[in-house]
Amino acid sequence: MFLTGDIERLSEEFETKTPQEIIKWAVDTFWPQIALSSSFQTQSMPLLHMASQIRRDILIFFLDTGYHFWDTLIFREQLASEWHLNVLDLYRDTRWDHFARGHTRTLPLEDPDLCCFLHKVQPMQKALKDMMAWISGIRRDQTATRAHAKILELQPDGLLKVNPMLNWTKADVQRYMEENHLPSHPLYDKGYRSVGCAPCTAAIGINDDERAGRWKGRGKTECGLHTEMFQHKNIAELKSDFRIDTSEVKE
Repeated sequence: MFLTGDIERLSEEFETKTPQEIIKWAVDTFWPQIALSSSFQTQSMPLLHMASQIRRDILIFFLDTGYHFWDTLIFREQLASEWHLNVLDLYRDTRWDHFARGHTRTLPLEDPDLCCFLHKVQPMQKALKDMMAWISGIRRDQTATRAHAKILELQPDGLLKVNPMLNWTKADVQRYMEENHLPSHPLYDKGYRSVGCAPCTAAIGINDDERAGRWKGRGKTECGLHTEMFQHKNIAELKSDFRIDTSEVKE
């Protein structure tokens, strides 16, 4: 639909646009083959609110990894009901069930990269297979990897990743939430500034980096959705990156 040069030009133009303008362009251009992904944590609230105001029935993917805090699952249900959101829960492929059950307690700690690939990357790849565009809520101020992201990113398979919140800061998020009276994740005030899966999320100090509690002390800052890992559809291409042998499972 777009050439690489067109995407690069539009991405540059969008650097001066508001998130709402970028979301509306994406929805108008790619509807209905467009979806938004959300973790339903505090930082997710502005994007969810904006998108639902622009198109109430936009499809929202939520990765149900089986490792979430109960607080997250309850909050997701409450918000989906109150805001009338069109949420679709994504789960790992069933062919991994036997393997995952054998490593339920140890997988997040022993091999977090493999855990993220099975419970986040693969399910999202499958869900986006028939989509033309994917709206993500990442911001440049969150991690070193995200600092180099572009507002529009054309994936090798032709999927367009749209990052409308990229130029926002933590202060922008807070201001928008206050102005629009948006709810925070129930664990936010307990020190969980960024909330992922329970085994890989810790409370942090008030002056710590927003994502300092994610995979704390394990040298990991991303789940793989926003890294090169997402480009790999076949786990065999990544087996050298994992610590646990997955050869027993047939792709």
